[in-house]
Amino acid sequence: MLDDVVEERIRNAIKKGDFSNLPGKGRPLPLDDANGVPKELKSSYKVLKNAGMLPPEMELKKEILHMKDLLACCVDEDEKQMLQTKLSESEIRYQLLMAKHKNLSRPSVRFYQQRVMQKFRSFK
Repeated sequence: MLDDVVEERIRNAIKKGDFSNLPGKGRPLPLDDANGVPKELKSSYKVLKNAGMLPPEMELKKEILHMKDLLACCVDEDEKQMLQTKLSESEIRYQLLMAKHKNLSRPSVRFYQQRVMQKFRSFK
C-alpha cells in the first residue's frame, strides 16, 4: 500500500520534470561505505563515520599512505630515514592487526561470538 503511494508520487514527479535538473545527473551514485558491514552494525558504523572516527586498521592505512607521500617528496636524508623507520613500524602494526582480524574470522571464534551475542540479547 505504501509502496503504491510512493511509486505514484515518483511517477508524478517524473512527469512534472522534478528529476530533470538534479545535481550529479548522468554520473554514478556514490557507493555506500557500509556495503560490507553487517546489518546490525550499520547504524553504529554510520554514527562513527559521521563523527570522523575510523576503524584502527583504516587509521593505520591512512597513516601509512601519508608517510609514503611524505617520503616521496622528502629530500633530507636524515628525515627520510626517520620516516622510513616510522613507515616500517606502521606497516608491521597494520599486518599484525590484520592477522588478528583473520584469527577473529575463524569458525570457532564466530561460534563463540554468536553465543555471547545470544546471551546479551537474552538480558533485554
